Amino acid sequence: MKAIKARKSKARRGIIEASSGNVFADPGFKDAEELLLKAKLATKIAQLIEKKGLTQAQTAERIGLDQPKVSRLLRGQLSGFSADRLFAILNRLGHSVEVRISAKERAPENSHTRVMIG
Repeated sequence: MKAIKARKSKARRGIIEASSGNVFADPGFKDAEELLLKAKLATKIAQLIEKKGLTQAQTAERIGLDQPKVSRLLRGQLSGFSADRLFAILNRLGHSVEVRISAKERAPENSHTRVMIG
């Protein structure tokens, strides 16, 4: 009978990289800032709908969309939603949206978009 030699498997060492803070930028999406903006807006919209206790049908009526589009929005399928459209939805839900442009000029590679939801 042959002796079976146990092999020690080498543990794979993964490389850990710090996040940029944008889950869309890290894998290299070219429109990462817009995608993050839309994701944050959609998340806030979903929170407001839940807080108001609205159904998808009630939400659809209030914001002027059909229920399937509300469902897509709430599931994060945002390809058919521009940031402007999401701003309008927030307004129809009774919330103001403010956009601020910084007074200080920076080099384009040092400029960024930040969404602050409060």
